[in-house]
Amino acid sequence: MDPHSRHSQFNQRTPKTGPFSPSMRFEQTQKVTLDKYTKASSSSMPSDSSLFTSRPIATNSRVKQDEKFKKDMFLAYVNKALLEKLNGHSKDFDDLVDQFSPNKSTLAPTVPSTQLRIWLSALSHVLSRLERRHAPLVEAIVRLPWSTMDAAFVKSYIVFIGMLISARPEYLSLVLNRIAMGFTYQSGLLAVSSNLEGSTPLTRRVIYDRQHALLEHLFNLIPTLPSSLAPLLVRNFPHKRQPQASHVAYIRNLLRMTEYCGELSERVLGLIVDRALMVDVEIQVELEELEDSEPTDSELFEFDPFDTIVGQEGDSSDDEEDLDDSLSDLSSDASSDGDAKDAPTDTKHIHDMVSKLDAILRLVFDHFNKLHSSIPTVLLPSSSYTPNAHDRDSQSHEREPHTLLATQFHTLLAIFDRSILRTFKSRYTQFLLFWYASLDPEFSDLFLGLLVDKALFASASANGVERVAASSYIGSFVSRAQFIDREGAQRAVKVLCAFLAAHLDAVEVGNASSSNHSVFYAIVQSVFLIFCFRWRDLQEDPDEHEVGRKIWISELGVLQRVITSDLNPLKVCSQNVVHQFARIAQATDFAYCFSILEANKRAPYPMFAGVVPGSPGPEDLHTFFPFDPYKLPRSGEYIQGVYREWAAVAIGDDEDEDEDEDDLIEDGPIAGDWEQGRDGLTIPTTASKRGESDVDGGLDASFGGMSISPAHRRTRPVAMAMAISVS
Repeated sequence: MDPHSRHSQFNQRTPKTGPFSPSMRFEQTQKVTLDKYTKASSSSMPSDSSLFTSRPIATNSRVKQDEKFKKDMFLAYVNKALLEKLNGHSKDFDDLVDQFSPNKSTLAPTVPSTQLRIWLSALSHVLSRLERRHAPLVEAIVRLPWSTMDAAFVKSYIVFIGMLISARPEYLSLVLNRIAMGFTYQSGLLAVSSNLEGSTPLTRRVIYDRQHALLEHLFNLIPTLPSSLAPLLVRNFPHKRQPQASHVAYIRNLLRMTEYCGELSERVLGLIVDRALMVDVEIQVELEELEDSEPTDSELFEFDPFDTIVGQEGDSSDDEEDLDDSLSDLSSDASSDGDAKDAPTDTKHIHDMVSKLDAILRLVFDHFNKLHSSIPTVLLPSSSYTPNAHDRDSQSHEREPHTLLATQFHTLLAIFDRSILRTFKSRYTQFLLFWYASLDPEFSDLFLGLLVDKALFASASANGVERVAASSYIGSFVSRAQFIDREGAQRAVKVLCAFLAAHLDAVEVGNASSSNHSVFYAIVQSVFLIFCFRWRDLQEDPDEHEVGRKIWISELGVLQRVITSDLNPLKVCSQNVVHQFARIAQATDFAYCFSILEANKRAPYPMFAGVVPGSPGPEDLHTFFPFDPYKLPRSGEYIQGVYREWAAVAIGDDEDEDEDEDDLIEDGPIAGDWEQGRDGLTIPTTASKRGESDVDGGLDASFGGMSISPAHRRTRPVAMAMAISVS
């Protein structure tokens, strides 16, 4: 036979090294080091090294065969470990749990992420077989610092957790609690010493992004998830003693959560407002008193906690158990009653609280502003143009953000009703609603409507303190809100004056309660305050024959009855407001009050001017001005453009027709000069006490750069009655 023939046996080459058989599919490249479990599971395979022949090139099919072989081996081991655990043999199961347990000293995974992905793949096939006795394995997987690992593992982990919760819903609370804890600033401790794969450093922003990706994935799978998550968000909220960075990180994550889970919006905002109020009520000093003190570290070194690189942020010696303990001890659920006695009262503590509240409110303002800025400008079609179906769909889509803005306002309004209004002496948190109401005239009308309903039309069983607080809000809001126009101010005053007239009528016929006129006094004070700020808007438009003559709206006529009534509100209401009203009323030819004020100096306090037993006293109730000047520097940027300062509306020297009337009251107030009175109240000084005349003050220097609320002592919020009947 021709040796060169293509049929010759000599043309058949033998392998260069060792025998080859199509049935022998495992090569040396497949002899990888998995772990001791893989070796144990493969002990039944032939040990002849000649079977694992080294070949220079591996085809795609062989790589796939290799991966399938690994997965089959891991799955076989998982099945065996789970079964033996049920039979009372825990060795293999415990070894499996150790695969997901991080190193105790470094908090880093002890197994490469590529191998952990194979374990997760194997476990995904047996999720339905996980019993209660297998819980340690699930807990180890959930506690794994997965968010610090490579992107491929993160993707696999998110998919696996979704499959786990779908198959075993009983583990939902465990997973959600870990996610909520992952939103905290302290959660970075888990990754401080982790041996991260790759050279790119991870920031908290990346870690938080991954936590949100997992949570959003679960939201899409489980519609009832918000009800399970809400209490866990409360539990992990930072305690008010924790630093500003802790609050900033957690609140930013909560607000971001509302962007993809609107069902949590009201609960999240309510939670943030409640915690802001806890900080707010501790700031019962004028911020001018802190100007000469040393700033806190948070004021000296501003930084974004989201941009902090993981592993470069402090002590890495705290292990995961220490983290859990610290979060438990400092969670918002921890009782603050026991802390009140030990709470520091020094200037540094007040500085910390001021800076913390400023940061919290700024975050919420930014969140609202982002939502408002997302609303596009909608061009209304002309009357001769009828939009087609496509245009109508487009306009409907454009109106959707405004609907979302309105929904957010109603949420905030509900939070105000149940929290802010019922917290006595808060100073800044209520400005969230003040600013939001400025976005749309409908919002300010709704806010005023709620306040009027609470103050004037509540049932007889309604809490008197809450009605007084609502009355104070009306006066302060109408006085200070630039976006309340002339018609709005007049409508508010007309409603208040109608109530005063009805109350006086009831007193005359003996139908009014003689034990509690606190709402009446609060309404009177609100009208006085509004008059001081908005007296120009409370006049009718004069006709052409009466140019230059002041014609007041007819409803204001009841104030003459109010001032001269036996209830004597000039004696009971805040003297700062009363004296300023007297000056402006005289300067505008509206009323003359100085003779009554002089007589009141010798008159006793009205016996029927009391308030609800056990509630704050008259001085507290009638010196509460919710929208006093806003002093927080960072969040104050949102208030500046919508807030009416006293300097913009005060009567100047050219309008003050008779400043000599100050002499009629020996101890009357001189605008612009104030001193600290008893019980911490800020009261006006007098010319006689100063020993000088009022030359530069005039009526343009009161209510100005200072707050007309008292410099309150450190107080706690007074819980008001929850049951309110709204007519």
